[in-house]
Amino acid sequence: MQICRTKQEIRALTRRWRAEGRSIGFAPTMGYLHEGHLALVRRARAENDAVVVSIFVNPTQFGPNEDFDSYPRDPERDLRLLRAEGADAVFLPDAAEMYAPHAQTFVEAERLSRILIGRLRPGHFRGVATVVTKLFNIVGPDAAYFGEKDYQQLTVIRRMVADLDVPVRIVGVPTVREPDGLAMSSRNVRLSPEDRAAAPVLCRALDAAEARAARGPVSVEALRRLIRETLEASPRGRDPRVDVRAADDLSPLRGALRRPAVALISMRFGDVLLIDQRVIRPADQENAP
Repeated sequence: MQICRTKQEIRALTRRWRAEGRSIGFAPTMGYLHEGHLALVRRARAENDAVVVSIFVNPTQFGPNEDFDSYPRDPERDLRLLRAEGADAVFLPDAAEMYAPHAQTFVEAERLSRILIGRLRPGHFRGVATVVTKLFNIVGPDAAYFGEKDYQQLTVIRRMVADLDVPVRIVGVPTVREPDGLAMSSRNVRLSPEDRAAAPVLCRALDAAEARAARGPVSVEALRRLIRETLEASPRGRDPRVDVRAADDLSPLRGALRRPAVALISMRFGDVLLIDQRVIRPADQENAP
């Protein structure tokens, strides 16, 4: 496994692979890897000739009062895990390598970046779309792999790739969960024992909404209310945010659930913001592909 710390190094490597006719799969991460990240690597490994993983805690997607400095980091552990998974290369730049001192150009999917988590974290998705665009330009992959847990992020990236004609296939990989249902996240290690025990309420709320939709006709508002009531019953969580939107483009939904929807939720446990999601289908579409 080759470790590249500069744009020049990773570009030279992927240029050689492309000249050899090898397809390149890419998994962008912020490190502190868990099974959710490794699922991306395995999917990329199964579908491509070569796999690149980036590890970069991107400062432009953190607000001034967010957890950039405390975001967990352990690059040596990450590299051991990636060697075991058969990654071919790791791009491990620092901020000075990724951003010019007086950069003025940013990428933003305007509507998608300013709703839901984007409303809660202004500028977050502009930072995400910008760094992903840069990484695509640097690595030049054929396919890129993102977890469905960050559903709004995945939707933003798909929109950005379509709008800018970026020649990269975007692959969503299902959320990987702990045995008690909590979606795997690098932030989970920062939960207190009490908050960690309470956090699976996120998954239980989504389970309840999915089960209700499976029983028969239901309104979008009833699903929102059910999710919120389940979250608010938790004594540890605070500031629950709930929305149910169209699964394909995150447009608002009202009235009866007639098309696939995605339930998007967030909640704070202590100073840790956790998110989760679930695609919910109307009862008559449950087994549709």
